[in-house]
Amino acid sequence: MNRINQKLQEDKKLLSIYFTAGYPELEDTVEIIEKLESSGVDMIEIGLPFSDPLADGPTIQDSSTQALKNGMSTEKLFEQLKSIRESVSIPLIIMGYFNPILQYGVEAFCIKCQETGIDGLIIPDLPVDVYHDTYKTIFDSYGLINVFLITPQTSKDRIHFIDSVSEGFIYMVSSASTTGAKSGFGDEQTQYFDRIAEMNLKNPQIVGFGISNNHTFQQATRHSKGAIIGSAFIKHLSNYGKGGISEFVESVIRSETT
Repeated sequence: MNRINQKLQEDKKLLSIYFTAGYPELEDTVEIIEKLESSGVDMIEIGLPFSDPLADGPTIQDSSTQALKNGMSTEKLFEQLKSIRESVSIPLIIMGYFNPILQYGVEAFCIKCQETGIDGLIIPDLPVDVYHDTYKTIFDSYGLINVFLITPQTSKDRIHFIDSVSEGFIYMVSSASTTGAKSGFGDEQTQYFDRIAEMNLKNPQIVGFGISNNHTFQQATRHSKGAIIGSAFIKHLSNYGKGGISEFVESVIRSETT
């Protein structure tokens, strides 16, 4: 069974952390992954930096720009991750845009993912119907789960189609805006969370965009399986480097562990 599906079966609310590979420094990638796992994170999304990250807010955009300046590339990421499964056992997901994957070669990229122990992909600009018609058989051949995003504006029919195609979890975007930390969710977001919960989808949902602390983590996971933190963790790395990762994670999940 894919590690993502194994993790989703656990009787707890899951915390997934996103960070940009090659940031703050080019060779920080593996150490950050190892520190996140030892701090109790359930899944990790490894951002493959891209020059035109349309879905990302300024914090993640800036980290991508710096990572590219540092020399991060698709090939460099796979080189860094070649022995990652010797020290890390939790699910690892690469999140990136389709252009670098297409340039690398979709099947070649999937082969490398399988070789390095990547469990899934999140590709915000790959439409679900294009994936289903053209690439699903390739992803399936290499044991990769492709995770799709839904937003408050996604139609009910499309959500059901995404649910039918998905085999792991659905990334439930908290709002229609780009990524970025928020202090809390308003009535519109909580009503959206409730509405999706009432659809009784076969795949669990994990909420992303706007999760930054224990309060927003608790709000986001009231009717979902877990939550994803990205911008707030990138800001932590910007301010403190690799120091204090365990304290950051503990500050988010403290009520889950006390």
